[in-house]
Amino acid sequence: MNKVFIAISILFLFTSCQKQSKEKEVENEDISAHWSYDGETGPEHWAELEGQTNCDGNFQSPINLVNFKVAENLQPIDLHYSKETILHDVANNGHSIQYDFEAGDFLIHESDTFHLKQFHFHEPAEHLIEGVRYPLEIHLVHQNDSKEFVVLSVMAKEGKNSEPFELLESYLPIKKGETKLIKKPFDISQNLPQHKGYFSYEGSLTTPPCSEEVTWIVFKEAIEVSLEQVELLKYLMPINNYRDEQPHHGRVVRSTSF
Repeated sequence: MNKVFIAISILFLFTSCQKQSKEKEVENEDISAHWSYDGETGPEHWAELEGQTNCDGNFQSPINLVNFKVAENLQPIDLHYSKETILHDVANNGHSIQYDFEAGDFLIHESDTFHLKQFHFHEPAEHLIEGVRYPLEIHLVHQNDSKEFVVLSVMAKEGKNSEPFELLESYLPIKKGETKLIKKPFDISQNLPQHKGYFSYEGSLTTPPCSEEVTWIVFKEAIEVSLEQVELLKYLMPINNYRDEQPHHGRVVRSTSF
């Protein structure tokens, strides 16, 4: 009798473990398929897929930067970037290649401090400048203590080889879901254009949850990277990891006079 009881108990535990394992697999599949840039989980479905988002809001990004107004009061960006700020790691999150910074670099916007958190890539670019889409766009994401964002956007065009990109890509390739520790100083200002004129407007993050109250600063001038450097990022990231342009809905795009 005891042997029968033990056998039934083992069978019950085995069946229970199998059920939990399958449930876990389904849970992980749901998480990994959260959102994408294609098909039924693509940008046109983000508002449906995500619970608490602004993806169907009125002030979304990216946009086509046209009909801008020159604003004489727009000042040069107050950047505080150091050669000693530590680049902590690089990750392939399945949506882009992202480099994360430790505390150090920041900018001042409207008397508030916004710390540089990370930068990542979109290929091709998300924002259009007077209808022109560049092959690559870099987003430098800054955040203040109130969880508001200022994002610097740097366009890249095909041209000469970029030494800063060589350093960044020395940590690649990296598999989807993988993170590599870097822990070395990196001067992000090397990836900025020499001319610092820019466009500015109020928008959102370009990925779920598409949070609004984001100040965008898009440099007018593009940096140059080689075709090979663009192709490496293209190979590692999802194909066309960009969101289509969103309606302006009356927003004003301002431009520096320089």
